[in-house]
Amino acid sequence: MEETIKDKGIQRILDANLNRLKEGIRVIEDTARYLQDDKKIASRLKNLRHTATLNHFNSLLNSRDSIGDVLKKTISSEAKRQDIKAIVSANFKRAQESSRVLEEYLKYEELKDFGNSEIFKNIRYELYEIEKEFILKYFAR
Repeated sequence: MEETIKDKGIQRILDANLNRLKEGIRVIEDTARYLQDDKKIASRLKNLRHTATLNHFNSLLNSRDSIGDVLKKTISSEAKRQDIKAIVSANFKRAQESSRVLEEYLKYEELKDFGNSEIFKNIRYELYEIEKEFILKYFAR
């Protein structure tokens, strides 16, 4: 019984962080695409988003418990964004942090079947580079 709960919890970690990663990338991608008309950066982000996948999707989906999430309530720092730069920056950090969580958990031998940690490491480093380029190009003051 305890092992089943543990497995479900670990799968929830993978599921939640994959969703956060893809959502964060999508916010930045849409900003690059629709606000900046930057095809190059938007395409790089789209490719990263499509690279971010895990095996056993149905198992991950089955473990999802959005209603029971103990931290689903929005905190004050998440409720407002000062400007577009703040939106973009918050979502770069969200995506980078989620990629790191996936990278670390996929190093765990029992989770190797869900995916390759190196993929998420590469995504994270690519996000660092895109963040630098994007912020300096459009928001440097």
